Amino acid sequence: MTLMRFDPFRELDRFAGQAGAGAARAPRAMPMEAFRRGDAFTVELDIPGVDPADVDITVERNVVMIRATRRPRREADDELIVDERPTGELTRQLFLGDNLDASKVEATIDSGVLTLTIPVAETSKPRRIEIAAPSTGAEASQSGRREKVGVTS
Repeated sequence: MTLMRFDPFRELDRFAGQAGAGAARAPRAMPMEAFRRGDAFTVELDIPGVDPADVDITVERNVVMIRATRRPRREADDELIVDERPTGELTRQLFLGDNLDASKVEATIDSGVLTLTIPVAETSKPRRIEIAAPSTGAEASQSGRREKVGVTS
């Protein structure tokens, strides 16, 4: 018994994708989700079926480049019935703002999800500014005189 599902629109999309010159060789993007949690940004990219050894992450200036290679699991003598899973090189570039610390990017892979954690730069975090108390005695009178210099009435 064989179960086959035929979707003419999916087949049309597949044929159109195969017919495009170079479309099969063009790098594909990885679906992504990005959010801020506390003092860090988290970026999650879907790369199911990719061996962690086939993932390359580089940071140059404020650009994070992610390259992953998904290899087909079939063997040379396998009979191909359906081939809808993209294989080959997957790429994604992330442009980081100056408020993020590109030198401290961390990466993990779990269940086909690549997670990048990018901390907010220390210089971009809110900080409290202390107000200095006024000085007393002779220093106050001298600073008071300095403040009045240049004031005309």
